[in-house]
Amino acid sequence: MDFFRSQESLTTIQWILRAVAAYFFLLITAKAMGQRSISQLRFLDFIIALILGNIIAHPLSDEHSGLVGSMITTIVLVVLYTTTSWLSLKWNFLKHYLDPPPLRLIKNGQIQMKSLRKAKISIDHLFSELRKQQIEDIANVALALWEPGGIISVFLEPPYQPVTAKDMNIPTSSFSLVKPIIVEGSSDDKLLAQLGKDHAWLEAQIQAAHLDMKDVELATIDDQDQIRIYTDLDDNEKDEQTLSR
Repeated sequence: MDFFRSQESLTTIQWILRAVAAYFFLLITAKAMGQRSISQLRFLDFIIALILGNIIAHPLSDEHSGLVGSMITTIVLVVLYTTTSWLSLKWNFLKHYLDPPPLRLIKNGQIQMKSLRKAKISIDHLFSELRKQQIEDIANVALALWEPGGIISVFLEPPYQPVTAKDMNIPTSSFSLVKPIIVEGSSDDKLLAQLGKDHAWLEAQIQAAHLDMKDVELATIDDQDQIRIYTDLDDNEKDEQTLSR
């Protein structure tokens, strides 16, 4: 365990062991911090990410820096982070400081210049975000909000909103989520158990399509137990079969 401590020099093996230990330690740390800190950087998340990256980087590049001290510091910061996140759910002042309310950038087709300056974004950036959402005319925008995570939420005026099946009085079927049940010849036994099915049932469905399990590149199943099978006929052609059960 000498690679944990500060030394005059480290051998190649010790450098490797230090990197492996830091890698798995960061995996555990990221898991303890929660998924939100990864998917959406808030103000607090950004600060923690910068600090942790700096703390762990030193012992991975400098043999005179011990790894134990960096790990202890990281654990303390993670505890402070989780505590602050929990307090932000209970204390409104802290909640509004870490997760401020969205800024209104556009209202009824009019740009709110004061909010743009407060958000520190330019007109060009605003129009770029509108183009990404296929909005060609700012006059069609009823409301645009600058969210705390840095995303612009846009709501169109009712006449410019996409027409839905309900608007056209078109009958629709109930929502059905399609999930992969077979990938490259291997079945998802956990999903089968959730559906109340077993491997023998799946084998029977595949055999009904005159196929072997190993020949199925992809098979999906929906909430009505309808299986859709995709097989690779050759390098340029795909075959799709649907089974309803």
